[in-house]
Amino acid sequence: MLFARRQMLVATTAATTAALFAPRIAFAKAATDRRLVFVIQRGAADGLATLAPTGDPAYAALRGDLAADLIDRPKLGGMFALHPALTQLSGMYSAKQALFAHAVASPYRDRSHFDGQNVLETGGALPYDRQDGWMNRLLALLPADSARGLAVSATIPTALRGPVQVASYAPSALPDASADLLQRVSSLYADDPQLHGLWEEALQTRAMASGFDAAGAKGGAAAGKLIASLMAGEQGARVVMVETTGWDTHAGQRGRLNAQLTGLDALLAALRDNLGPAWSDTLVVVATEFGRTAAVNGTGGTDHGTGSLAMLAGGTVLGGRILSDWPGLAPASLYENRDLKPTTSLDALIGGAVAAHFTLDPAIAVPRLFPGSSSGNLSGLIRG
Repeated sequence: MLFARRQMLVATTAATTAALFAPRIAFAKAATDRRLVFVIQRGAADGLATLAPTGDPAYAALRGDLAADLIDRPKLGGMFALHPALTQLSGMYSAKQALFAHAVASPYRDRSHFDGQNVLETGGALPYDRQDGWMNRLLALLPADSARGLAVSATIPTALRGPVQVASYAPSALPDASADLLQRVSSLYADDPQLHGLWEEALQTRAMASGFDAAGAKGGAAAGKLIASLMAGEQGARVVMVETTGWDTHAGQRGRLNAQLTGLDALLAALRDNLGPAWSDTLVVVATEFGRTAAVNGTGGTDHGTGSLAMLAGGTVLGGRILSDWPGLAPASLYENRDLKPTTSLDALIGGAVAAHFTLDPAIAVPRLFPGSSSGNLSGLIRG
């Protein structure tokens, strides 16, 4: 375990300069079985409750009743307590397959959900200054055989938009179409140069998700099983984005966040269990657009904040650690007198992890993925 101020492993100027004399490869050279899942927590998840800094002297007074489930929990790294709903994630941490990064943020410093999500997904410096997303740019760096992107969403989210073609899958509550109907539609489109390819791709995606019970899609376990099925086999997706919502806990946060984290925990566990041996080649990134206020509000919730928590999980993660340059929660330490001050770049975290996971040159790949960031990349996140 690791927790200490100023102990982040960051790529330095000296190291970058020295590396200029070595061969540099921006693109992955060969097809890979490595898999990436990006779980976005839309709504600004409360990192101060997910991984609570109960060792900070100011925490209990700021949080009031919201601290009740956390204050007596065992401390990780001597400082933080993991929310009790995250039992499976706790096991991954103990198995050194999960890593937490606290007090992180994208370059965005205001508190609009839409703008914050756009910056996180595009990798830009400002909202809407880019049209493509960092995940689509990642696909362009991977070999064609490995560049199969998929959104578990009704539409393609911003992070996956761009010139590289990706697919989407959204479970339907409607009854399944019969095999006879599917065959008739296939025959109808057989000679259509435009619709035939699109229809065949849709059938392949449907086949990858076979066995998923759409009626159980609300549960985290069902969602994790679905994602694993979409990634299974040689033709399965390799870069997947999953949208989760409901993290905007302005009121009644204690019960609502418990339900949200229970679902996330079940999703990650089901993904691990259903991927089987492929979990050893998998990286899961969990991140949100910004955090929430340090103090509880008058309705038992928290309002839009700044610094938050990001999580890495999977078989390639060099886990069992908490990375944080902890700023403290004393009044003078808060950002704009209300929020957890961000001390670590979320772009550097995601970029460094993704580049190492796919064995891309981080000095070249990270600026392509996150051109709006000037923070370089974090190293030492992925197993060698």
